[in-house]
Amino acid sequence: MSEIKITFVSVDGEKSVEATARVGDNLLTIAQVNDQPLEGTCEGQMACSTCHVIVDTNDFDKLPEASEMEEDMLDLAAGVKRTSRLACQITLTQDLDGLTVRIPSESHNMQGF
Repeated sequence: MSEIKITFVSVDGEKSVEATARVGDNLLTIAQVNDQPLEGTCEGQMACSTCHVIVDTNDFDKLPEASEMEEDMLDLAAGVKRTSRLACQITLTQDLDGLTVRIPSESHNMQGF
């Protein structure tokens, strides 16, 4: 499988973490492996919004459209922007090489971060 690069930008925009992922990986999993503060309480079952990320505007159109269920969950997330998505619903493809996502300021991981 091909490797791709993902950049996670911190809440304050001051710090970024470059991560390597494989095509087919889930963005939430890659975020957690790289110590990003995304809780993912429902473990990717789309029953919460604790993996909410803001996708860079240059990358947003590379993603498939959000499902109605994902849109409903995003309605419950704090600090939603036009390019908000749930990381658990993003399967990484070669087209997403160089993807940049920002951690929302409302993000609070209660799992020890």
